[in-house]
Amino acid sequence: MDTRRLQILAELSRLGSMRAVADVLGITTSTVSQQIAALAREMGTALIEPAGRLVRLTPAGRRLAEHAVTILAAVETAHRDLGPGAEPNGTLRVAGFATAIRGYLLPIVVDLAATSPQVHVLIREHEPAESLELLATDQVDLALTYDYNLAPAAEDPTVSATSLWTARWGLGVPADAEPGEGTTLDVFARFRAHDWIVNSRNTADEKVIRTLASMAGFHPRVTHQADSLDLVQEMIAAGLGVALLPVDFPTLPGVRLVPLAAPDVELRAYAVARHGRLDWPPLALVTGLLSAAASG
Repeated sequence: MDTRRLQILAELSRLGSMRAVADVLGITTSTVSQQIAALAREMGTALIEPAGRLVRLTPAGRRLAEHAVTILAAVETAHRDLGPGAEPNGTLRVAGFATAIRGYLLPIVVDLAATSPQVHVLIREHEPAESLELLATDQVDLALTYDYNLAPAAEDPTVSATSLWTARWGLGVPADAEPGEGTTLDVFARFRAHDWIVNSRNTADEKVIRTLASMAGFHPRVTHQADSLDLVQEMIAAGLGVALLPVDFPTLPGVRLVPLAAPDVELRAYAVARHGRLDWPPLALVTGLLSAAASG
C-alpha cells in the first residue's frame, strides 16, 4: 500500500476538498484525483462520491482515512529509527505565543546549550491558529498554543496536546472606574456601555467576551484590536475601552484589574505535536522540560 496515497486520503478527510489537499501538498488537483482513484482500485472499494461540485468520503473512505492516520504515524516513527534511549540530536522547530516563549521556552533553550548542545531550537512567534497550521503542514515540530475554559479549542485527532499550565484572567478597566463587587456577569454588566478591546490575531478572547456579555444580557461593542498586552493596557489607560488581562500581569498606573469569578476565566496552555513524533528524542526532551517548568 502506497503511503503517499494514504497521506492524500487523510488530508482529504481533514480538509474536505481536493483543491485544498493539492495546495497543502504542493501537487495538482488532478494528481489528487488520480491517487485517490488508484487507492480505491487497490482497496477494491469506492472511497469518494460526488457531493455537488465537491466530493466526500464514502463510509469505507472514512474508515480507511482513520486507519491512514495510524499507519502514517507508524511509518514516521519507523523512518526516524531512533530508540527511546537515543541521545537527543537535531533541530526542533517551535511555533508559539509570546508568553509561552518568553516565560518558559527561552530559559529551556539557554539550559540546553549547556546540557544538550546537539539540540538546536528554532523559534517562531505565532498565535495558536497560526502555529497549528504550521504544525499541520510540517513546518514546525511543536506548537505552543492556548485556549480558554469558556472558548475551548476544537479537538484534532491527528495531534497530541500536553497540558502545561492555566492562568486566571480578569477585566482590565481604567484606574478611576468603579468596578463594584459581584460575579463575573455583574462586572460585565457594569461595563456594558464601554468599548471592548480584543486580540487582533486570535478570536478566542473575543468569544469569551461575547459569551459572558450574552449571559449578562447585552451585546458588547467590540472596537479596538491589539495583539500586545502592553499596548492593550495603554489603550485602557487612554480610556479607549476595557479588555481581558491575565491577573498576574503587571498593570500600568492608569489600569485597574478587576477579578472575575463565577464563572472564572482561565487561559489554558498546551504543547501540541503530531502523532507519531512524540518519541523523537529532541521533541520528547523539550516537551518534558516545558511540562516540568509549568508544574514547578
